Amino acid sequence: MSKKMFGEIMRQAQKIQEQIQKKQEEIKNMTVEASAGGGMVIAQANGAGEIISIKIDKEVVNPQDVEMLEDLVIAAVNEALKRAHELAQAEMAKVSMPFNLPGMPDLSSLFGKL
Repeated sequence: MSKKMFGEIMRQAQKIQEQIQKKQEEIKNMTVEASAGGGMVIAQANGAGEIISIKIDKEVVNPQDVEMLEDLVIAAVNEALKRAHELAQAEMAKVSMPFNLPGMPDLSSLFGKL
């Protein structure tokens, strides 16, 4: 491989890494929402997988049945985190598409945690 060809490969790799970093920052600012109990509990997460909001309808707050509320919160939070993870994967796939060639190993771990 010539120095010129190697230099071009390195420039392309740097460009891709910059695109990935930019996309990771964009993902952190994206949000998803999930609900449980017919919308009685709503959890919102960002693309970094952090819960940023939980809303609980007053009707579901029953001191005699705290366990039901706990279950609804867990369900909404887990679904919001699942959706955040799926969002991050889908967005990163847009940038890393050139790496998803048949027979190629999964290189997504090389780009760090979202």
